[in-house]
Formats: sequence, C-alpha cells, structure tokens
Amino acid sequence: MTDNQILLKFPCDFPIKAMGKSAVDFDALVVEIVRKHCPDLLEGAVKSRLSKAGNYISVTVTIQARSRSQLDNIYMDLTAHEKVLMAL
Repeated sequence: MTDNQILLKFPCDFPIKAMGKSAVDFDALVVEIVRKHCPDLLEGAVKSRLSKAGNYISVTVTIQARSRSQLDNIYMDLTAHEKVLMAL
C-alpha cells in the first residue's frame, strides 16, 4: 500500500466540506450538488459556518458514502462550480 491510498470501508459516514464567498444560497448550492450523488441525504447532515469576518462560508455535508467513485464524482462536481473556492 502506498501513502496515497486511504483505506475506507464502505458504506461509511463521510464529511465533505465546501468553501466559498459568503452568500445566502451557498449552502443550498452545495447540498444540491451533493444530493445529485447522494439522494438519501439525512436531515441534520448539513452544517454551515461563517468566517470570522463573515466574508466566507464553509458548508459541511456528512453523507453515507457508498464508494470511492461516488466521493470522487462529488468532489469533481463541487470543484467545477464557479462559486466553490475549495472542497475538502
């Protein structure tokens, strides 16, 4: 096994964090993108947090991940969106 390989046992709870400029609809945008790949998103799975100055927002969505490809597709869609500055 190499250092780049991460062992995940699916299904598992997996937090996905997206950051962008503070906007009223940013959390809804992130949820919409994630929901394309995880339609069974649970209530309470989304948490938002503003930066200290209020200029940026981070949205964490905890999903029940089913596969590595599902996670890869979520990250590709998030980072491809112009309003998402970073996804972790």
